[in-house]
Amino acid sequence: MRIIYTDTYQNMSKEAAKILAGQLWVKPDSVLGLATGSTPVELYQNLVWLHEAVGLDFSEATSFNLDEYVGLPEGDPQSYHRFMHENLFDHVNIRKDHIFFPNGMAKDSDAEAARYEAAIAAAGGIDMQLLGIGRNAHIGFNEPSDAFARTTHKVVLKESTIEANSRFFSSPDEVPREAMSMGIGTIFHARHIVLMASGAEKAEAVRDAVCGTITPRVPASILQLHPQVTLIVDREAGALLRESSDTK
Repeated sequence: MRIIYTDTYQNMSKEAAKILAGQLWVKPDSVLGLATGSTPVELYQNLVWLHEAVGLDFSEATSFNLDEYVGLPEGDPQSYHRFMHENLFDHVNIRKDHIFFPNGMAKDSDAEAARYEAAIAAAGGIDMQLLGIGRNAHIGFNEPSDAFARTTHKVVLKESTIEANSRFFSSPDEVPREAMSMGIGTIFHARHIVLMASGAEKAEAVRDAVCGTITPRVPASILQLHPQVTLIVDREAGALLRESSDTK
């Protein structure tokens, strides 16, 4: 695992943008796995700037989003479909038929999961997967569990995740209780994984994921086994990593 320490959220975002932009410059038809939430917002702003300023080209790229809330139509202000369009897709030249999301409105979640897995396989698999990390070390919406989920599936969200995501809604009661998410196995099959973490509230999750036991109780810990992971942290999120290395 390569770890990049940065001083600020802004510098973390710039480093991540360099890596994703480099992926597109080297392989214009890259298949990208993309994440939502507050962590990648400035990364996407940097990618939009690179597109406008120096012509970063998305026209051959394909994107698969990590997850989507169950029960939110794509036009809902809090849907991840809406988030991605507002923060990235509407501002770059990616083809609309190359954008994929799990359908949170599907009546048959198992059939929807199979459809999404088949679409990823048909695209040749994910070249670069962007991840954030939850306070309980979830990646995508893969919550702490007794086993690692292999493929795309419907998830019942933990109360800690609902509480953390309630800042995007008018009240915690409005936060959906379920989501469709890529599984740990799906994420793990990406050729290169880029994990971003910002803020002191993520420090314990980052430490446990990188330095702790590999266990489904810490979903991100599985990344210790992946052959190509780049972890980018700001000062606060990486604080306990530095402490751990200092004591060894």
